[in-house]
Formats: sequence, structure tokens, C-alpha cells
Amino acid sequence: MSTTKRRKLLGGTAITAALLGLTLTTISPIGSAVGSEPMPDLTRSADEEVSVVEVQLPDHTELDRLVATGIDLDHAAHLNPDGTITAHAVATPSQVAGLNARGFTIGDTVHEEDDTVQVLQEREAGIASAVAENEAFLEAAEAATVSDVKIIRADYYTSFGVGYLSVEAKWANGQTAGSALTVQRDSGPGTEIGSGGSQNISRFVDAGVYLYHRGAAVVPTRPDYVRITSPSGDTATAKVVDWLPLEGEGAGGPAYQTDFITSYLTPTELYDRIELLAAEYPELSEIVELPHQTNGYRRLAQGVLGTANASRVGVDSRAWGHEGGNGITVTAAAPGATDSPLSVTVSGTDIRVSLATNAAGAVTSTAAEVVAAINAEPAASALVVAYTYRGNPGAGVVAAGSITLTDGLSAPAGVSRDPHTVYALRIGKTRDGSKPGVLAYAQEHAREWVPPLVTIEAAERLLRNYAQDAGSKKLVNNLDIWIVPSVNPDGGHFSFYDFASQRRNMTNHCPLTGNADYLARTSWGVDNNRNYDMFSLADGYSGASDICTSDVYAGPGELSEPESANIDWIAANNPHIRFSMNLHSSGNYFMWSPGSYQTPGRISAPRPSLEDEAYFWGASSRILTEIKRYRGMSVTPARTGPISDVLYSAAGNSGDMLWYKYGIYAWNFEVGTQFQPPFQNSNPNGASAHAESQEYANGLIELMQVAYDFDKDSQRPESTVVTARGGVPGTVEVTFHVTEPASVFYTLDGSTPTFDSTLYASAGIREGAEVLTVPAGTTIRWFSVDAAGNVEKNYKPDGTGKNYNKKTVG
Repeated sequence: MSTTKRRKLLGGTAITAALLGLTLTTISPIGSAVGSEPMPDLTRSADEEVSVVEVQLPDHTELDRLVATGIDLDHAAHLNPDGTITAHAVATPSQVAGLNARGFTIGDTVHEEDDTVQVLQEREAGIASAVAENEAFLEAAEAATVSDVKIIRADYYTSFGVGYLSVEAKWANGQTAGSALTVQRDSGPGTEIGSGGSQNISRFVDAGVYLYHRGAAVVPTRPDYVRITSPSGDTATAKVVDWLPLEGEGAGGPAYQTDFITSYLTPTELYDRIELLAAEYPELSEIVELPHQTNGYRRLAQGVLGTANASRVGVDSRAWGHEGGNGITVTAAAPGATDSPLSVTVSGTDIRVSLATNAAGAVTSTAAEVVAAINAEPAASALVVAYTYRGNPGAGVVAAGSITLTDGLSAPAGVSRDPHTVYALRIGKTRDGSKPGVLAYAQEHAREWVPPLVTIEAAERLLRNYAQDAGSKKLVNNLDIWIVPSVNPDGGHFSFYDFASQRRNMTNHCPLTGNADYLARTSWGVDNNRNYDMFSLADGYSGASDICTSDVYAGPGELSEPESANIDWIAANNPHIRFSMNLHSSGNYFMWSPGSYQTPGRISAPRPSLEDEAYFWGASSRILTEIKRYRGMSVTPARTGPISDVLYSAAGNSGDMLWYKYGIYAWNFEVGTQFQPPFQNSNPNGASAHAESQEYANGLIELMQVAYDFDKDSQRPESTVVTARGGVPGTVEVTFHVTEPASVFYTLDGSTPTFDSTLYASAGIREGAEVLTVPAGTTIRWFSVDAAGNVEKNYKPDGTGKNYNKKTVG
């Protein structure tokens, strides 16, 4: 089946018919769940610490009610042996109180802010140690006490009879100079160095720190010694040793290089990393600048005068904080005199409000009056906008006090404050759209620091193994691979430097009459994975919110955010992309569409056909096997399957858009058990960013192998009808059996079967296929087509073919 016909089937007859049978509803605002008293607000206060806590739920109905509150969930919703569910909520103490008030039972705390602080300290210590080591080496080399190049290892190994030499070396100037190093080889014991040829090794930088030069190449004979001469003329020589891989090494074989991740990476570092790869492998890769720039890691400078809501005054700068807003002061002062009028004066960036007093000298200016006075003074209103607190009438009297406006952002100057371009690394020997495409994208949710590492590890493996690993060469030569390591760079930077639990982007859509003030600064942004345009909040599906401070805020409209618009653009402009992986954390889930449903009743988005769901399961088993290969970690069957089956509804998610809108087989990893686990862990089976980056990179590479096999599949399916006596006299129960995952189209009225005929339905892979009950004597005409488009018997399903299957049952 052609790609066009495949998309027509997915987006047209089969899916459209299913959609027409749905009654779309709107989601009502969440009211009180218990009692009749107003529920405490679930808006996060920026001054509270955040923890991940367990929420104990008796059943899926209560899980749906928890999702509907808009509380921030970390993707964990585990079914317990007794049928209850344990979900994880990312919440402050006041939010926990709000959940308790709604009747939810809170369990243990599983993660605290101090845990992330330790992770960041570990990262900074590791970077500082590596930099110090580089500096010490450079100092020693400049003092001429040591050579400025040293060989760390030189390993020889064979794979299927082919010899390889892998070399790692350090150069004293590697921190600042990007030059490759040339390794000269001898051709065996007693021969001259250089007689065996030479190879280049390239600079490896991680988190901005030079680690070493590394590289492997095919060698015609086993060398005995190697020598490197640095650009300064210093040399180092090392004896080559044999390297024997451990038993049970991964499918890549002994020539296969892995383990390219040494630290957590910020979005800036992620983009730097893929730019270095593209520069090093220009024949195999390129950087693609996606068309929609993000808002940028930037905010207005803000402050709030006062402590009581009725007397609070919110103040925002007109300029971005880094462009002049930071440092503006607003002072409310009592004049110390009677019957003084309210007045506003400005000196430079200092705004002074002299509060009005009565005959007794007491201050009488209300918040509403101060707001009006500031906004009416031209010099002040040129600098700031003032407003009452969260829509309060502002009838309270303003207390004397002073604030200095700040954007609250603490990233170093190297993190751009401008609107940010989102970058993709496109890998493939042929990148013109003629090869099957695979899309991998990460960090839709800012706080998920491990998934981007998985994409970088996979990219490094594909490119650095190309020259010596046949499997990598096959994938790069035959696929068009798109890797977006950070969909959400603004939120990612905010999570690293300001608020580790940030889920969303940084765009503040809250009105000044709502929660747009400085005290709500960790509650803004759009959940990118609720902003897509299939089975969304606007369509009446659950798991998203129209409240601007909800952590599942869907945004002001479908695809309103540049982050989600970029993923849509990739799919829309690259129709050859057939497979995708959206990398998230946490929970160790592996999922696909449908990802959303309506409540009550859990009315799901249309299920894939039996063929497609079987294909999802079959490919998933291959991918999960490769994940397990690294350290035996299993994604359990209970956490594998359609999103709406194994987790909860996520209206407007990207996987549903890619599947229903573009016909892309779209999967979703939920990597690991924490958002920000320790990078290393002394317990080899414990939470570890390093281990998770390696095991899930195994799975991502296997997805690419699945895509390759799909494209090369030319085997046509075969199908048969199996009958049984019906429960009603004179009827027959009919099922179709196929030799591989395949769709069956059939007719019962004597007409020729086509793609517009009835599609044999799936009841969900766990429930098996549909059972048809037909009158005895019915003639069934049918054909099958597999996921790769191979039609049974090479039948032409355009109405002119004659070699369809036919059977009269009775």
C-alpha cells in the first residue's frame, strides 16, 4: 500500500467513521468533590517547596477525578495487587492540603527538592573536577614536565573476522582547541610506526568540558604500538592491548561503541552537542532549525507590595527583566504628615509613591488607588504596569514598603534570553525524503532531564559507529532520522537553574486579573503535551485544563505554542516519517495511542485496527527486549500498551496527533522512576541517569531497526476464516486468522471488497479480535493487508480485482 493510501485509510474511512460515532462533550469546571464548602486553591505558591507524594486511589474512577483536578502528576499510576492504584503527584504542602480536602489519601513522599539539589551538586562537582584536571595537565605540559598528549587506551579487537583499533587520548589544549589528533600505527611487532597506516580521533566534549579524543577504525593487521604527535610536536606512544568484550554484550558486537553520556545536559549543552556532531559528520547529518522560535528564557521583572490580598499591589516592568526591568524599585512611603495627597514621583528607575493620609496622619491610600496613581503617572507607566492582586477590588489600605523588581531568573549569561530556536539533528546518508523517516523527540516536559540524554546517546552511537559497525551503517544509509533532544528549551533552562519541578514552557498566559503576579511565577506555562490538535481538551477529552496555572494547562488554543507547532511542522513537512518515539519520564512505561478518553464512561479515542495494535505490540516486544539487555530492567506488561489503558487520559498529546493526523506509528517512553535521579548510583539496579540513558538508547536504536525492517517487508499476508456454531440456531460465528499482523476488509452482501469495505475490528489486543455472527449460508469476501502495505495475493482492492478470498459459511 502506498504511503498516500495508508494515510487515507488512517485519516479517512476507518477513523472518520469511528469519530462520527462519538458525541463530543465539554469539560465542566471542577467543583467541590466533598462537602459543600469551597475547596482550597490548588495553585502552587512560588515560595513553597515541592515534593513528589503518593496518592492512594481505590479505582480508576478516582484516578480520573484526580486527573480532573489539574494537579501535576508525574506519569506514575501503578495498579496494585489488590486493585487499588498508587499515583504520584508533584505538589507543595498547600496543594497536598487541597487534595486532602477533596477526599484524596496522601501516602509517602518519594522525592524532595533536596534530592535534586544533590544531583545538581554532583553535576557541578563532576564538571569542576574535569576542568581542574584539564588545567593541571595544561600547566604541566606548558612547564615541559610532561608531554602535552597522553594515550589513555589503545585496544585491538575483531568482529566477524575484521580487525579494529580503538584509541582514546588526551591533549592538553583539548579544552579550547577543536583539532583532531592523528594516530600512527605499526604493522606488527618489530615494524616501524607508520607502516600500518594512520587514523584520526576526534575531540569528545560533554557539558562544555573536554574529556578526551576518541575513535575507532578498521586496521588491516594488528598493530603492536601506536604513536600520537600533537600539533605542538609532543608525542606519546602506547602498546596496543587486546580487548575482549564481556559475555552477553549487546547486539552491536565488539566493534560497537556506546556510553557517550557523562553528565546531565542543559538545553544549551544539548544543542551544542548535536551541532558538534553535525560538524564532525557533515556527510551523514545536518542541523535543522525548526521554524517556530520559543518565547525565550526571559520574563518581565516583577514584585508585589504588601502581604494581605486586599492591600497588595502587583507591579510588572514593561521591559524584559534583562533588558532594563531588573532593578526598578517601587517604594510606598507614609509622608509623616496630615492630610497629604497621594502622589507618584520618578527618579531614574526609582518609583516613589507618597501615600495619602487623613487628618490624624493615618495612611488612607487603598491598593486600587495606588495602582491607578502609578499607571496615571507618565514617567512611572513608561517603566511599569501596576495592578491589584489577582483581581481583588483592592479596597485594603497599602502599607509602607519597598520592592525591587526582578525577573527571578538565575541562569548564567551563556543561556540566551532571546526567543530560542529549537534544533533537530537529521541523520542519514540520504536526507531528501526518499528514505523512511523516524522521529525521536524529548523534553516536552522541562523537568525530565534523562530523556534528552537518551536521544544524544542514540545519535552518538549512530554516527560514531558508522565506519566500523555494519548495523549502524545499514540504519544510517537506509533511514532518515530526526532527533530533537529538547522540544522545550525555555522550560528546560528554567528547570535546571530556577525551579527543578517545572513541567511546562515559560509562556505566561495568565491575565493580570488572574495569577500573573510574581508569587505565581512557578505556576505559568503551557503543558506542551496537551497542546496538540487531536482528541484535545477543545474536543471534549480528559486530562487537560483551561486554567492557566494548572500543570496540564492546554494553552489558549490547539497548537498555540511554538514547541508543539514545531513537532507538527516536522510531521506535516516530512510525509516519509512513519515512526516516532516521544521520550518522557518517569514510570518505566511504554505506550501508544489511544492516549485520551472522555469522562464519564472512559469513551476512548478510536482504537487502532487489530493489525495496527498487533504491530504496536510486536514492535514493542523487540524494543523492550533491547532495553532489558543493558542491565535486565524490564518494562512490565502492566505498563505496556495504549496510554489510556495503562495510565490515564492525556487530551491533546503529541502521540495521538502523530498517529491519527499523520498515520505515524507513535510510541512513548516513560524513562526510569524519577525525573532527576542521581547520575550514577552505587546500586547497579537503582535509579541512575547514566544507566537509563544507555538502556533506553538500546530501545531507541531498536525502533530504528523496526523501521528498517518495515520498509524492507515484502512478504504478503495470508488469511483464513474460522467458523463455529452460533449461539442462536441458524447462525455462524466467524473470526479471521492471519499469518502476521494485518488488517482484514470484508463484505457480506456479495460486493467486491475494497479499502472502503468493513474493517475487521479490534476489541483491544488484550481482548482479542472481533467475533462476527452471521446467518448460515452467508458468503464472505475479504482480503488482508499488512502494516507495510503488502496486500494478500497481490489483490487490487480498487474494485477491479477478482482474486479476493471467498467462503460461504454454514
